[in-house]
Amino acid sequence: MTTSRHIVALLQSYIANDEERFLSIATQLAAHEARQGHGKLAQELRELIDSAKGKTAKVARRGVGPVPLAQPKGELSAFLAARYSDIRLSSMILDPELHDRLARVLREQRQQARLRARALTPRRKLLLVGPPGSGKTMTAEAIAGELKLPLFTVLYDGLIGKLLGETAARLRLVFDAIALQRGVYFFDEFDAIGTQRAGPNDVGEIRRVLNSFLQFLENDDGPSLIIAATNHPELLDRALFRRFDDVIKYSLPTAGVVRGILEARLTGYLLKDIAWDSVIDTAMGLSQAEISRAADEAAKIAVLAEHNVITTSALMTALSERKKADF
Repeated sequence: MTTSRHIVALLQSYIANDEERFLSIATQLAAHEARQGHGKLAQELRELIDSAKGKTAKVARRGVGPVPLAQPKGELSAFLAARYSDIRLSSMILDPELHDRLARVLREQRQQARLRARALTPRRKLLLVGPPGSGKTMTAEAIAGELKLPLFTVLYDGLIGKLLGETAARLRLVFDAIALQRGVYFFDEFDAIGTQRAGPNDVGEIRRVLNSFLQFLENDDGPSLIIAATNHPELLDRALFRRFDDVIKYSLPTAGVVRGILEARLTGYLLKDIAWDSVIDTAMGLSQAEISRAADEAAKIAVLAEHNVITTSALMTALSERKKADF
């Protein structure tokens, strides 16, 4: 974000009475000046910020509510869908390594003032890759929920235009919003705009859109998080991977994750003498989403039978049906 953008964002946060965002942008401005070699100005800004934080410490201790949700207006409303998320990281059953990587992103975001005071940047541009149903979309929801930020999902049917240069121009509007309205911006099915420039179906417009995205992403240093997700990393242009702070890989669930998903999904039901080895063996190869759906099917059987018992047979039948439906 350029200094002029910082000034605009500061004024907007002041008008909106969003003190947290105001101080966050001021901290970014101090870090920006430090990177430009303006050490004295950067130090003066940090002292003013520390003083302001001291005056509002009591308010901060009472807890900070969600960042105000500014619904996209005008043309932008066709490109972005905005909402709050009530998903939390604790809602997800993850293998330990993946959990730790996501927890690191949250920790850096929550303590970004300390990092920026030393001219360090928290992770905020994430590329999630993995098979369908493995938890990529839920991750974006959980990060937004944990940080109490609005979740903005990019709508490709409105973003991608038919006319030359139209998509790149709309993409610029999205990145303008990213710079000005703090939130989690989610590009699902990212290969729709990140396709390789030298691919067999390459056309000039694809190159222009991708080049624009690369430029916007590299130049962005605002307060928002940008999360892109794809089921097909092999289709993405290689230059994209270098522009993200972290590339996080998802995979089909392990045995421990399978059992964790089923137990979490079936909380409130009696899991009677479940043959877990057989159930887990049947579930292997299914995604997290498919396993959750199978658990719901087993729960329906218990509800309609007017008892609260989940049996091994019901689980294995539901899981087998999901496998048959998985093309």
